[in-house]
Amino acid sequence: MARRPRLFVADMPYHIIQRGNNRQDIFFSDTDYKFFLEVLGEAKDKHPCHIYGYCLMTNHFHLLVEPKEKKNISLLMKLLGAKYVRYVNKFHGRTGTLWEGRFKCSLIQAEPYFMACLRYIEMNPVRAGMVDSPELYRWSSFRFRGFGEKNTVLNLDPWYNDLAHNEKERQLKYRQFFQGPTPVETWELIRKTTFKGGIVGSENFVQKIGDMTGQTIVFRPQGRPRKDEKQF
Repeated sequence: MARRPRLFVADMPYHIIQRGNNRQDIFFSDTDYKFFLEVLGEAKDKHPCHIYGYCLMTNHFHLLVEPKEKKNISLLMKLLGAKYVRYVNKFHGRTGTLWEGRFKCSLIQAEPYFMACLRYIEMNPVRAGMVDSPELYRWSSFRFRGFGEKNTVLNLDPWYNDLAHNEKERQLKYRQFFQGPTPVETWELIRKTTFKGGIVGSENFVQKIGDMTGQTIVFRPQGRPRKDEKQF
């Protein structure tokens, strides 16, 4: 069966997931995480994208990426995969594939789903029971917005900049957002839609994407984030 073609649009955010083959580990040491992020920064410069968020788990990773040209996500992931897999095979004495098939991704309607997707990504280590709060996990983007930690890979988004008039207030509001109730329904929506390669958004948004791309897109009704998820 032929694979369904990707639906990429420039200047819109995408949630990306890539898992290890048979859910095996893809990171084995701190050096691996650091090398991955170095290559991610190189790839986003070569194939211009904004990287808004990430979380590197032991056997998979998440990215929130906005391509400046519609082809750039595929090119970024190709470069990232080629260099990182070659590195892992060389330094960990392994051969063969590292990934479980091609990466999964979904187009995210910026308002109101962008921040919900960021929270989904950065809360992964908490949901997995690895840490009690997201700032305790070293290999995610949470501390970039939550505490102003320097990170040359990441880009700030306009939604974050609109939170408050100064950086300290923005950081506080971002941290408070993560202390809210767990949005199980929206997290399930984001997870399922990403693995199906769909669009997380309203019917009007789906129609807009169809008009932009000239493709017929079947809309499947989806729940919206609860009120507490849309407000900072």
